[in-house]
Amino acid sequence: MARPLTPVPKLIDVSRWLWITSASIGMVRFVAQLFDREALVAEARRQNPALGQDQIDAGVNGGVVFGLLIAVAFLVAYTRLANTMARGRNWARIVLTVLGAASVAFGLFRLVAFVSGLAAQLGVEMRPVDLGVAFVTTVLEAAAIVLMYRVSGHFRTRVTVDTDPHRT
Repeated sequence: MARPLTPVPKLIDVSRWLWITSASIGMVRFVAQLFDREALVAEARRQNPALGQDQIDAGVNGGVVFGLLIAVAFLVAYTRLANTMARGRNWARIVLTVLGAASVAFGLFRLVAFVSGLAAQLGVEMRPVDLGVAFVTTVLEAAAIVLMYRVSGHFRTRVTVDTDPHRT
């Protein structure tokens, strides 16, 4: 006999939207970096000074297309994982925890490296926008992880997920 479906707890729903928001912010920043063509061409020229302009342009174009595909794939993956977690699947919660913990650790490392001056000593350029995005996504993902574990009983029952964004 099938168990009755229950609604998603508010904390889990907030966590789901934090995951999706964090992934969206990261994707927007990544896509903005991809469209900084001058920086990409300059970096390609620095790494391969023997290449001609046509070869560099072809490499940059291929890199941009590949980067866009990767960005969309990550956004879709995070969105699917977040929605699956909201439906009460514990494996999705664990995967999000591992990915989120790695992202939070990397974000904290970037922020500490910038504040301590280690990044500058190593010659790594960190723009204020990149630091802001790192800070925001780190906070969002840390909060999403905490909220996922506030309602553990949710992962023992079947639930319905309302995907209507216009719900009041």
